[in-house]
Amino acid sequence: MIRDDAEALRTAAALAEEFRPGASGRDARRELPRAELDRLTATGLLAVTVPAAHGGADVSAATLAEVFRLLASADASLAQIPQSHFAYVNVLRQQGSPEQRAFFFAEVLAGRRFGNAQSEAGTKHLQDIRTRLVADGDGSYLLTGVKNYSTGALFADWIPVLARAGDDLLHVAYVPADAPGLTVTDDWDGMGQRTTASGTVELADVAVPAAHVVPHHLTFTGPQLHGALAQLLHTAIDAGIAAGALAEAADFVRTRSRPWFESGYDTAAEDPLLIQRFGELDLRRRAADALLATAARAVDAARADLDDDSAAEASVAVAAAKAYAGSAALEIADALFEVSGTRSALDGLNLHRHWRDARTHTLHDPARWKIQHLGRYVLNGTRPPRHGLL
Repeated sequence: MIRDDAEALRTAAALAEEFRPGASGRDARRELPRAELDRLTATGLLAVTVPAAHGGADVSAATLAEVFRLLASADASLAQIPQSHFAYVNVLRQQGSPEQRAFFFAEVLAGRRFGNAQSEAGTKHLQDIRTRLVADGDGSYLLTGVKNYSTGALFADWIPVLARAGDDLLHVAYVPADAPGLTVTDDWDGMGQRTTASGTVELADVAVPAAHVVPHHLTFTGPQLHGALAQLLHTAIDAGIAAGALAEAADFVRTRSRPWFESGYDTAAEDPLLIQRFGELDLRRRAADALLATAARAVDAARADLDDDSAAEASVAVAAAKAYAGSAALEIADALFEVSGTRSALDGLNLHRHWRDARTHTLHDPARWKIQHLGRYVLNGTRPPRHGLL
């Protein structure tokens, strides 16, 4: 059990250092991090957002974001796996009944992991959810559909499934990973985040008791932080990728790069042009970290006093941080090669994993729409929409 924010941060920092040495090899071999995820779970870190009333540490959003940033700086794939776990713990906090909270929070405290069966491929758009939750005669439901990009599902004890009921409203069904009719296929072949196992979940008349179904649509009928918290963790992953790439670039230049012959210096690390470029990149990293911290504080402030205004402030702060951190991760991961030289492009060094992870992760949702909502908010005072992606 982790008892407070300080312990959560110490644990995350220690795990990041433990996971960092093997991250490149796991990516190169596409070796799924089962042992590392079990180690992460065993520390109690996945239970830190369980409310204090249920025995959890109930850490702040600022702490949770820093936990993800630290982990992603070591291994972006490993950090991505529990993102949905925390998102669906939050769904229970918002819309779970007292009985559901008591049951599922106890599961989380016992080390059970939540996965994700949310997105669907081939539909009209992201929110065109076609998975169906059909009422059965005995008060339970039957769940049918196909989900893609199901990060965490392969490693999960429970798989939260986003589905529409007979009223066409969104619900989340929490389904045991070994439920009859549920199949998880490890068919993810993305160029980046290779070890997230973000594959396919198929559901064929999976029986779900009513006690495991949460009315997620109610989340969006009033001020909410569901989207802000989920996007905050995505932001932290981008900021972590930026930090990890910059650290590896600096180490490479200090230990392996040759100075350009015109510089007049004996080592690449003394080259004033490289020093200048590293300063510019570190400004980008620091700005990403600062925007992440500002956004996390806005989420915490809104939690303490939630209304339309505080929810809007949190959402736009997270949108700004996410848009910036994504571009910073891409720039720094790309500049790693610019500053390191030709040798850094050797495939065996696998330094390109930082760019592949950044490019893949930043496709999750488009920054252009975040900037659009920022512009509407600052110019016309238009609050961002309550669709859960801001």
